Amino acid sequence: MTAFASIDPATGDTVWEGPASTGNEVAQAAVRARAAFPGWADRPRQDRIDAVKRYQAVLKARAPEIAEAISRETGKPLWETRTEATAMQGKVDISIRAYDERTGERTSDTGFGRATLRHRPHGVAAVLGPFNFPGHLPNGHIVPALLAGDTVIFKPSEETPLTGQLMVECLKEADLPDGVVNLVQGGRDVGAALLDQEIDALMFTGSGAAGAHFKRHFADNPHVILALELGGNNPLVVWDAADAGAAAGIILQSAFITTGQRCSCARRLILPEGSQGDAIVEAIAALADRIVFAPWDSDPEPYGGPLISNRAASAALHALQQRIDAGARVIRKSGPIEGLSPAFVQPSIIDTTGVDVPDDEIFAPFLQVRHVPDFDAALREANATKYGLSAGLVSDDPANWQRFIDRIRAGVVNFNRPTTGAAGDMPFGGLGQSGNHRPSAYYAADYCAYPVASFEADSVKNIESEIKGLKA
Repeated sequence: MTAFASIDPATGDTVWEGPASTGNEVAQAAVRARAAFPGWADRPRQDRIDAVKRYQAVLKARAPEIAEAISRETGKPLWETRTEATAMQGKVDISIRAYDERTGERTSDTGFGRATLRHRPHGVAAVLGPFNFPGHLPNGHIVPALLAGDTVIFKPSEETPLTGQLMVECLKEADLPDGVVNLVQGGRDVGAALLDQEIDALMFTGSGAAGAHFKRHFADNPHVILALELGGNNPLVVWDAADAGAAAGIILQSAFITTGQRCSCARRLILPEGSQGDAIVEAIAALADRIVFAPWDSDPEPYGGPLISNRAASAALHALQQRIDAGARVIRKSGPIEGLSPAFVQPSIIDTTGVDVPDDEIFAPFLQVRHVPDFDAALREANATKYGLSAGLVSDDPANWQRFIDRIRAGVVNFNRPTTGAAGDMPFGGLGQSGNHRPSAYYAADYCAYPVASFEADSVKNIESEIKGLKA
């Protein structure tokens, strides 16, 4: 037995501890999910809707407990985790609408009868959860999968096992049949064991490197649906924006929300050369100085908390230092925050104009500034990435927006709003190394079921007249 624990990154306290699932336990979870699939898939649509609505009611009743668990495991302030717990509840109604709209049934009359489109579940879906939104993001896979008729094996992030455990407890309280939802706990070894089982879909939120690994792993199994929601090196362009202070607020929320631990955070700020760009840099630097980072239960409540672990903070600071060593100019330095755990880091702003830096995602509150001579150059710089998750434009000129939305290569593109803003009733996903064209959120229904197209006639009729080239 291999034991592991989740740690409150703000305090170092143990939040949860327990055994990792063994290889045999993972295999048994797959067996249970496979056995439960036919019965769950054959249930009337309304039965599955009723089940996820019961789950929604349990989530609502246990929302304070869930929010606190997320805060303790991730360090996120309670104001943010309460929002996440609410979003988990809202996902149910959104997913029901999406299922009906995107994967429902329709029929049209034909000369011989009718043409019918139906959707059928894939089978057993493996869901690998992330640490940054350990409730909301796996919930966004699980609920649509259950509605479609899939059964689920869920492995939470090894950083947030308690949140995953609570989610599955809520699903069991909703009186789902045995085997429909199965929990396995642990790290990479457990995830690898899960991938080796007989599964029909993998739903994953996490790094681009992990997504690439999964694509290689399933190269010889094209029948396995991969829904990969990956990271980004996201650009935010500010151009012809007269109010530098207003722009700074949008930049701050884009770059530093959730302590930079959102895949949609802006990592690259692209500005005009000269006084206009300089004024924006000064404004965002001044606003960043006012951000309060503190433990999740602090009073007054902080803007943000720590990174997920001391190890993550050390790695992020190392990546930042590499860019500084390469020639980036420091506008606001990072480093530890006095009196707090090593997982806390100061937000940083560096100017990388003219410096060759890696096209990588740093999952931390670090912003890289690039100055360019004109808007065409800004567009080229924005698209100069192997990723394509989110992007944003801040501008007073609608003509800039039209050029931007026509040229930018990203799946989530916002205008005069933070790059991190995304609606539950819209798709969420990217291209390049940000995903595999299987967007989640409202489009999650698409990868939870496959279409079945039918020609149908109510009786057997002779179609000899339709056959060409017959002898008399």
